[in-house]
Amino acid sequence: MDNLAELERKIGINFKDKNLIREAVTHRSYLNEYPNQDLKHNERLEFLGDAVLELIVTDYLFRKMPESPEGMMTGLRASLVKTDSLIKVAHKIDLDKFILVSKGESKDKNSKGFETILANAVEAIIGAIYLDSGFAAAKKFIEENILIYLEEIIRNKEWKDAKSLFQELSQAELEITPKYKILKEWGPDHNKKFLVGLYLDDKLISKGKGSSKQEAEIEAAKEALTLKKEKGWSI
Repeated sequence: MDNLAELERKIGINFKDKNLIREAVTHRSYLNEYPNQDLKHNERLEFLGDAVLELIVTDYLFRKMPESPEGMMTGLRASLVKTDSLIKVAHKIDLDKFILVSKGESKDKNSKGFETILANAVEAIIGAIYLDSGFAAAKKFIEENILIYLEEIIRNKEWKDAKSLFQELSQAELEITPKYKILKEWGPDHNKKFLVGLYLDDKLISKGKGSSKQEAEIEAAKEALTLKKEKGWSI
């Protein structure tokens, strides 16, 4: 962990308690592989950081967007704190150079699993900053690394769920409201699966699978948005 100072420079915090930043970048898998290390894994800090992140983002949106309805702020918050946003932060600070994981986890640094580990570590770092330097320092880190994407999210309408966005586009551009139909369902009652089709008039546009009708509908809408982006309304 000789490179801790470099990580501190990247996140703009000189930790008084170096054990906090060590803990923040230590994944459980590393300790499973090296049980004799005098380290703690970062899950407790991740739990704390998640709460701090949500509070600071919520407070920021509430104060900066006084005319925005609750639904919009909820969508914006979800977009800002989601895993994909945290992965951007992880890449920005080159967190993959500092994270401690097992050899197995580190084999494919482009895998979804590894990127999720990085995103969780960002939350742990926020928790560590909060404990070491207080609320203001955590807020500064979040403003400089996460809230900077707010305008982009608003501009691209990323805060809207896929169903709402596709309906808005199809009504505005085609004057058609999409409809969803269950094409298939299977599995026992406690573990049902659904296949749903998204239709414009009578034309099947896309399909989606999920563990609930709503989840399947969202997946169908996501697929429809992807197809629209690629082919326009010729889908």
